[in-house]
Amino acid sequence: IDGERLTFAYGEYVSDPVDIRFAGDMEPRNLSLKIKHIPEKFALAQNYPNPFNPITSLRYDLPEQAQVTLTIYDLTGREVTQLVNTTQEPGFKSVRWDATDRHGKPASAGVYLYQIRVGEFVQTRKMVLLK
Repeated sequence: IDGERLTFAYGEYVSDPVDIRFAGDMEPRNLSLKIKHIPEKFALAQNYPNPFNPITSLRYDLPEQAQVTLTIYDLTGREVTQLVNTTQEPGFKSVRWDATDRHGKPASAGVYLYQIRVGEFVQTRKMVLLK
């Protein structure tokens, strides 16, 4: 076992690789374990708070590294702003929207749609901006 590199998994939790070294007394030394919680599937959560004014948080789950776009639309389908357009590592993600458009101008009160696109996965939800 001396010099081995191990990875531990339990349910959704997966560790970084762990180096194991034994001293003469066979006691492990400097054993550290970092646990990462990785989502099982892609998901887009309801924004919080909702309704909101002036800021809301949008949460989403990435089970694998992927190109992510997260876009805000008005009810006519016009793009208001794009909050995310990048490749991201797996994990539980969050981004804030300050109710401004892509030019930094305040958005009007009303109902907005937010949509995530990750490969074949697309999900859309509604949120309400109060003034």
